Order: sequence, then C-alpha cells, then structure tokens
Amino acid sequence: MSELIFYDLKRAPTMSPSLSVQVARELGRRIVSGAIEPGRLLDDENALAERYRVSRVVIRDAVKILVGKGLLDVRRGIGTRVRPRSQWILLDDDVLAWHLSAPPNPAFLKQLMEIRLAFEPKAARWAAERATAEDLAEIEAACTRMAEEGGAAEDFVIADSMFHRAIIKAARNSILTAMEGVIYSALLVSIRVTNKDPRENGASVTFHREVYEAIAAGDGDMAETLTEKLLNDASCRLRLETIET
Repeated sequence: MSELIFYDLKRAPTMSPSLSVQVARELGRRIVSGAIEPGRLLDDENALAERYRVSRVVIRDAVKILVGKGLLDVRRGIGTRVRPRSQWILLDDDVLAWHLSAPPNPAFLKQLMEIRLAFEPKAARWAAERATAEDLAEIEAACTRMAEEGGAAEDFVIADSMFHRAIIKAARNSILTAMEGVIYSALLVSIRVTNKDPRENGASVTFHREVYEAIAAGDGDMAETLTEKLLNDASCRLRLETIET
C-alpha cells in the first residue's frame, strides 16, 4: 500500500511539496525504515546537499522539519543525530505515512491496533447517541461501497477507512477526529502484513453492517460492543499472520 493513499485519506494538499519537504520525506522514510538507525549521526550539510543536489538551506530546512517531528536532534559541535524511537512523534501524519514505505513492523501495528481498541468502540457509542441523518447516510454509503467493491484491494481498504472515518466524524469529538490517521495507518500497514486481499474475509462486511445498524438504531451499548468485536477479530487475524510469517 502506498503512503500516497494515506495522504489522500487525510485529504492533504495536492500541490507539489517544496524541495525541503521532499528531502525531509526521503530522510524520514529512511529513518522510520531503520536504514538510518537511532543514535546515528547524519552526514554533514555539505554531503547531504551534494547527495540530494540541493542547497544547504534546503537541507537545513529539511532537518528542521524532522526535528519538529522528534526524529532528529541537532547539537552544536556534535552534529545531527537520529533520536530514539521512543521520542518520535508517532501520531504525526507524516511519521504514520512513512511506515507504509518501510518494511512492515508487527510491533508497531500491534500498538496501533491497541490504540484503535481504546477509542473506536467509544466513538461508535457516541456516534449512536449523536449522529445526524447526514452522518448515518455517510456511514451506510461506506458500508455499501465495501460490499460492492470489486476493484483493487486498496479500493476496499479505502472504503473501510471511510467507514471508520464517518463514525469518528459522527462522534462529534474533535480530539478523536485528529487521531483518524491512526486508523488509516493501521488498515494500510495491516494489508502489507497479511499480504491478502481483505475482500476474502467474508465476515468483514457483515461485521461493519452490524455496527452501522446499531448506530442507526441509536443503540450505544450494542455499537460499542460490536466495534470492539470487529477490532478484536482484526487483531486476532493479524497476530496469526505475524506468527505464521
């Protein structure tokens, strides 16, 4: 799954990124993938400028971007060092997206699923209590799109993401909305781990339809319970695939 899908789901600006952003993304991908390990010093500005064929100012701005995301630490007289993973801003949209270009990290995916289990069942409960007619139509449309999707596997995943995004929107909680990138990253990375067409899981659409029906009925208890069941089922399948691989 391409990180471009993540940015599309986040509705990121479509304009071409600046040179500094392009260099930051390339360095960020290498750091997240482990090609540049925590604790390692980056090459100096001159060497990086020559490698990427840009000015030192561009390199300096790219480093500032990565410092802001917690990936790099700049010390005068020492250089620019990759910070420990524990200090990265892991919920940053770019950091989440860069995991899609890195080798699958089962431990990180497990953590993403734990976060989803912590807040999505509550989001479903709140959606059942607060959803408008427009919200319900959006959730149902995403569910229908999943059921009818016969194209590429990534199209099914996009429909799945839209389903969960619609529920979070219906929950009317701006903090939850700000965390929707976790859902997209978890869904997109999980496909790389399982390496299977998600449409082959016939129960998936049924599970999603049941969640929608509970929300539409205003049954917060049932919506929360079913969402927890849905996510636990996904987590279980991912664990099995990880063990087998």
